[in-house]
Formats: sequence, structure tokens, C-alpha cells
Amino acid sequence: MTDKPTNEDFLRLADPMRRELLAHCYRMMGSVHDAEDQVQETYLRAWRAYDGFEGRSSLRTWLYRIATTTCLTALDNRSRRPLPTGLGAPSTEASAPLAQDGEVPWLEPAPDAMTGVGADDPAAVVTSRESVRLALIAALQHLPPRQRAVLVLRDVLRWKAAEVAEAVGISTAAVNSILQRARAQLSEVSPHLDDPVEPLTTEQQAHLERYVAAFENYDVDGLVHLFTEDAIWEMPPFVGWYQGPEAIAELTRIHCPAQGPGDLKLVPIAANGQPAFAVYHRADGVYGQFAIMVVTFSGDRVGHVGMFFEESLFETFGMPAKWEGSETK
Repeated sequence: MTDKPTNEDFLRLADPMRRELLAHCYRMMGSVHDAEDQVQETYLRAWRAYDGFEGRSSLRTWLYRIATTTCLTALDNRSRRPLPTGLGAPSTEASAPLAQDGEVPWLEPAPDAMTGVGADDPAAVVTSRESVRLALIAALQHLPPRQRAVLVLRDVLRWKAAEVAEAVGISTAAVNSILQRARAQLSEVSPHLDDPVEPLTTEQQAHLERYVAAFENYDVDGLVHLFTEDAIWEMPPFVGWYQGPEAIAELTRIHCPAQGPGDLKLVPIAANGQPAFAVYHRADGVYGQFAIMVVTFSGDRVGHVGMFFEESLFETFGMPAKWEGSETK
């Protein structure tokens, strides 16, 4: 007869899974802040119920079930978290005035350090680059919460249909039907999600360095050659989005507060398994926080840029409000 599990056992065994559970909740919620809240709730519920855990499934599976239920409950009365491209409006003229909407709960990027991307993790499949890339998180927001949960559990975590049915509280047949609809919807809103996500090639890395140099040197003409022909630029909470190198360059000339070389500083960070930067803008000789930039490559050029102007994200990424690094000009 085995000893009854204790709360101390739970804390010791469950704590190493915190990052992967955060990644799971982030896929569901579209916000690292909301994901942290749901992970906390998951651990609280699990801790309270651990005396009754009978070990019929692994502790990991049990925690994922609780986390999924917790997220679904939280999503009952919440709007989805879109990017501007997800609002259904056509691309915006670069010369148009900027319009922002602070009422929309916008999608947020997530630091790799929080979701475990690139970590030496035995459950690396659940924290791979593909599983948290920005395009996938944005596409998942187009699905109703239950569809989102079924697709994540089946296609990301590779659970069996019967396991998903138990976690979500539906039949196996319903799981298969929901999964089919979710895959079709995802393919419609983001047809290139099956493309592999790999670390940058040598050529892409060199291209990224040219991209950074163009921004820091205020080389707007040079930017045109760094984007794909159908590249997209979007920057919540501003509702507009812009397509094509010329439109992105014009947007930069008209609306970017930088006036010349050295006005912007791009400090490398890591978000969603992709290249990313904490962008600082110089005013009165001081580099203050400006935006978190996440860059997506399409081939050897930049195909998408998300500029996130939520100030709290700098703290999320462990970046200071003012940049005083030795590389500032």
C-alpha cells in the first residue's frame, strides 16, 4: 500500500511543468498576462484537489486538463484577442491618420524565456517554435474557445481523441467533428501555418542585421528592399494594417517619430520563437521605451512585423523603461 500523496509532493512534481502550462494557456488566451493568471488558477485548483488524484493518468495530463478547463471558463465572457489584420478591414493607406482602439483586448507576444522555447525540456514538443509562433497564436483567436482547445490538444500536444474528449467534456465523435472544422477555419485564415519554423539561416541573419541597421540609421529607402512584396506591418493598439514595402516605408516616413539616424535603438530579445526587439526612441537625448517588435521571415525577406505598443510588455520581457546600454549612439 502506497503512502497518500501530500501537497509537498504536488509542489515538487508539478513546479517543473509551469512553463509548458504557461505556453498552453498562452495559446488559449492570446495574452501572456492572462496566461499567467490561468496557470496560477490551475495550480491552486490542482493543489486543493491533489489528495484525490488517483494517478489514473500522468500528473502532466491531469494538470493540462485542469488548465484547459480553467482557460475555457475564463474565456466564457471574454472577447478574442485579434491583431489588426484579424478585424476584417482592408489594408490602410499609409498617409491616413493613425487610429487606435484601447478597448480591444489585443493579442500579445510572449517571451521565449517564459514559454520555454529553445529550452532543454523533455516535453519540447509543447514549447517548440511552431507551437507558439505569432501567426499560430493569432490564427487560434479566430476559433471559438472549445474549437481552440480541441485543436491545441490534438494537433499541438498530440493527445488522442479520447483524451481530448475527457478533458473538454464531450464525446470522441464530437472531438473529431470539431477538429475538422477547426483545421478548416485555421487553413482559411492562415494558409501557411504548415510551413516549418526553423532557426534563422546565415542569409536570414545577415538580412536581419541589415533590417536593424536600416531602422537605426533611418534608411527608409533601404527598408523597401528588405520586405517581401506582400509583407504586412501592424501595430496594435492602432487598428490599421499596411501591406507592401512601399506602404511600410511611407508609413515610416509619415508616422514614425524618428527624424534621423540614431533616433531608434533596436535591442534584441526573443519572442514567440522568432526574432524580436525592444525598440527605444530617443527624445531629449534619452532612449525611452517605444514598442516591442516581432519579426517574421518569409524565405529570406521579412514577411510580417508586429509592433506592440503596450508599455507593460517591456516589463514582461524584462526590459528597462529607458535604455542606457553601451551601444547607444
